[in-house]
Amino acid sequence: MSETFSSIKQGLEEAIDFANGKVGKAVVHKFSSVDVKAIRAQVGMSQNEFATAFGISVSTLRHWERGDRTPHGPALVLLNVVAKEPQAVLKALRA
Repeated sequence: MSETFSSIKQGLEEAIDFANGKVGKAVVHKFSSVDVKAIRAQVGMSQNEFATAFGISVSTLRHWERGDRTPHGPALVLLNVVAKEPQAVLKALRA
């Protein structure tokens, strides 16, 4: 077997083990839910400023803040990072 095939096979086996509840080598990242309004307040931005700075539609931001919707996927990851290191994210986005 080629090295690439072996790597893919190993990954699939780890995924199957994880799906079956076996703790193995698979790394699973879990992100906590966030209080979007509190994060925005911490950063000190208006809804428009926050949405523009982080590439979020103002409408979506308002839904998150009201609790009508919750961020998930990449948006949840971004908000978790902004909550912990807002200036680093802003600096990276300015570059």
